[in-house]
Amino acid sequence: MAKSHDRQQGTPHIAEEWVGRIYTTICILFLIVSIFSLVYFVASKGLSTFFVNHVNPLDLLTGLKWSPDADIPLFGALPFIVGSFSTSLLAAIIAAPLSFCAAVFMVEIAPNFGRKYLQPVIELLAGIPSVVYGFVGLSVIVPLFRDWFPGQGVGIAAGAVVLSVMILPIITSISTDALAALPKGLKEGSYALGATRWQTIYRIVLPTTLPAQLTGIVLGIARAFGEALAVQMVIGNAPHIPRSLFESTSTLTSAITLSMGNTAMNSIQNNVLWSLAMILMLMTFVFVFIVRWLERRSKLG
Repeated sequence: MAKSHDRQQGTPHIAEEWVGRIYTTICILFLIVSIFSLVYFVASKGLSTFFVNHVNPLDLLTGLKWSPDADIPLFGALPFIVGSFSTSLLAAIIAAPLSFCAAVFMVEIAPNFGRKYLQPVIELLAGIPSVVYGFVGLSVIVPLFRDWFPGQGVGIAAGAVVLSVMILPIITSISTDALAALPKGLKEGSYALGATRWQTIYRIVLPTTLPAQLTGIVLGIARAFGEALAVQMVIGNAPHIPRSLFESTSTLTSAITLSMGNTAMNSIQNNVLWSLAMILMLMTFVFVFIVRWLERRSKLG
């Protein structure tokens, strides 16, 4: 009777176990199929530029002239590539020191106040729609730069400032988690040797958490590299390489969003835009590879 009662109790648990396994298996299969389908679709459309329309890949990557409506269309994507990299890297240069200082304040200097009140406020920045950032940049940053610097205010500098605010929560959150996870014994040992708080932070805490902080920077750059709307509103969207930070330029995402709706499917210009999307996708893979490499180095350390 006891064995029969145990079997009756175990049967629902076995059924729940199988339902959970089947549900998670279906979800992971759906994700795998979706990812590979997306990569195949973007790659097949992007490679059509080279295999169907016979555009030279070197001309696309190094060309300076973007003139799809000319008698002899020219598709030089180098200005867009330069614009994407310059705005993303400059945004990371602006955001990284601010994020590190905010993380040190929240974890090392005022942990109760910082992690209880300041961290949720910073994380709220990640939930604001990108169009709001672009609108604020267009209304505040661009007129400010127009008054202070030569030019119309739009350009790489305005785009980088807007992007730096957008990636600030990413770098700050990862830096905060890395600092909070640091073993207390490291800091206590430093204090025991007579080091001050700032010496401990500068010589022990920051170098030890450097791989995690670099991971946050790379993720921030990846976020900035793929942003379209906010940058498009403040960068000017002129397809040329600027001579200063305050000249109008364009990015890969801006070129795609501005032109994709005005092209016919399978036309040469449409295929070139898919090639730009493929470049963005490949750069995302590179960023993911760098993040994985940094995480592996952090674990080895």
